[in-house]
Amino acid sequence: MEFPNFDIKGKIDELVEKAKSDDSFLNKFKENPIKAVEDALGVDLPDEAVKKIVDGIKAKLFPEDKEGGLSGLIKKITGKDKD
Repeated sequence: MEFPNFDIKGKIDELVEKAKSDDSFLNKFKENPIKAVEDALGVDLPDEAVKKIVDGIKAKLFPEDKEGGLSGLIKKITGKDKD
């Protein structure tokens, strides 16, 4: 499904930059990505659109962990895999 007049890629880039510069937003995103995105956008979007945005943000913030989970964060912080 497409969402006319809404630039999903642009919003992903915008929120990735926000996560990189705003620790509070990043922590909210880690705890509840859907709510964090909805709150940051300030608009009610269909779940499908929000999920695409969340997935895009995770892919850019945590490229070494497709799930954007703890193992990717550990690797990013320490520069090595957890063991």
